[in-house]
Amino acid sequence: MPRLTQADLADRNRTFESRSPQELLKWAIETFPGRVAAISAIQQAGSIICHMIGTLKLEIPVLFVDTGVNFPETLATRDAISSSYGLDLRTLQPKQTMEEQTAERGVIYLTTDGQKECCRLRKIEPLAAVADDFDCLISSLRRTDEGQRSLCPILTADPAMNVLRLAPLVNFDDANMAQYLDSHDVIVNPLHAQGYPTVSCNRCTTPVVENEPRRAGRWRHLGPWQAYCGINPTDLDMDTKTSIELAQPLIDRILGREADFMI
Repeated sequence: MPRLTQADLADRNRTFESRSPQELLKWAIETFPGRVAAISAIQQAGSIICHMIGTLKLEIPVLFVDTGVNFPETLATRDAISSSYGLDLRTLQPKQTMEEQTAERGVIYLTTDGQKECCRLRKIEPLAAVADDFDCLISSLRRTDEGQRSLCPILTADPAMNVLRLAPLVNFDDANMAQYLDSHDVIVNPLHAQGYPTVSCNRCTTPVVENEPRRAGRWRHLGPWQAYCGINPTDLDMDTKTSIELAQPLIDRILGREADFMI
């Protein structure tokens, strides 16, 4: 099977820097018809992606990983977004409930290694279970999220799931976010207005105070600061040799080139 490396995507990434998020979403559905989905944790950026998909009437399903320990506000926001924007929103779940996992393994998220394992079981595995259904997954990562995400490209090869990751909002700064949310009256998680810049599981997410980094409330008990769960590959690795296996015609469409089949 032909391979597509991160290095192969360099020119395409440069070209896409001038594209709007809406243009990138349209490109995704044209390039991967029936094989593309968005991932949303129902935070502000993810809510914007959902709004864009709904407004553009794109047939792109939205995947939400319900870890079993999400805040009630998050689940209520998920349901409101799904119904209001007419989305095909699909909820993915881990194999075990948190109670079953704790009975078998204990409270594992209290250590750094345990947190990684907990996130693997409750976030990464449910998403990986549907990997074969898609060739492209759309994220809501932004460079102004800082840390490793400040280097996030628009297109990323994800070898773990063997899909292409697309981040249409990488160039959306906080001003862009505020303007879009306000002008379109986007439905957002009410926890954002209660001191939670980012929201995930209720076991490992706390509010932040003034002058703290926006991700200081994630895994605060592991200090300072366990920043990422690992569901987004660019949070952990930016190796240009990273590659995925796709059919050659699909690689040609991704790279915007016509294959020459003449001998």
